[in-house]
Amino acid sequence: MPKYFFSVLLALFLCLSCNERLAYSDYKAINNGEWSSVDSIGFEFSEVDSIQPYNVFIHIRNDNNYQFSNLFLIAELESPEGTTQKDTLEYRMAEPNGKWLGKGLGSIKENKLWYKENIVFKDSGVYKITVTHAMRKNGDVEGLNLLRGVTDVGLQIEKNTQ
Repeated sequence: MPKYFFSVLLALFLCLSCNERLAYSDYKAINNGEWSSVDSIGFEFSEVDSIQPYNVFIHIRNDNNYQFSNLFLIAELESPEGTTQKDTLEYRMAEPNGKWLGKGLGSIKENKLWYKENIVFKDSGVYKITVTHAMRKNGDVEGLNLLRGVTDVGLQIEKNTQ
């Protein structure tokens, strides 16, 4: 009886945890938590409704090796026909007192960051989104070659139901 009970409980949990709005979700691990400025993190997706509006989020997981209170990213969205939209994005990662924003227990925090709101992917085919960090230290002209403390980068696309 206990095995049956736990199986039913697990199945119920999985059904309840499904997100009906979720259209795409993927994560890429950063090698040793050191993100090179020349390494773009790429995501590809194609199975989206051409009429439905979506919200697109970039997920960042960081640990205590991350030295900054903000994060600058360059995000590029390439449509199946080859047109590209390039955005420079800035996100707050910590409070002024140094307390990490985001969710998570222990040393890893995950931040769900807005990228695109209410976007419609009109063309059929494969869309590509690439994300690159654009961090630099205050007063430095040159950007950081290695950004330490980012462990994973993710992309999530949800149906906008409003």
